[in-house]
Amino acid sequence: MPRLLERPILPSADDAELAAQASRQLSLGKHAGAELRVQVGNETLRLPKSVGDLLCHLLTEMGQGNAVTIIPVHAELTTQEAADYLNVSRPYLIRLLEEGKLPFNMVGTHRRVKFSDLATYRSSVEDGRKRVMEELAAQAQELGMGY
Repeated sequence: MPRLLERPILPSADDAELAAQASRQLSLGKHAGAELRVQVGNETLRLPKSVGDLLCHLLTEMGQGNAVTIIPVHAELTTQEAADYLNVSRPYLIRLLEEGKLPFNMVGTHRRVKFSDLATYRSSVEDGRKRVMEELAAQAQELGMGY
């Protein structure tokens, strides 16, 4: 399975501070339209704008002390990894798979779930929650509940 990082990287306090400083500088440079370059030995490499955006986001998260990992969109995750990503129990995830709410592949006797399918499912669940919250807020307004 082609993973860029096998497990989340939890920054130390020193790394978090360095990441926060680098994130601020990158953000300032992005807003000024600066080009991102990396010095490797005597060679300077230009990086694509999308890498700058990703790096800025990565450094911001690390600067807040959050663990980070990179998962390719095409990656297939184990049921435990998928459950961890959705922040649900593994048995609950298995139920979602068996009910057909999430597609999966069998690799031998093991289920694998595409990260892209998980991201789509997670987004649709969050959209549903948002919609329900908006409906509840509208009801509260109509009933004059002071919310």
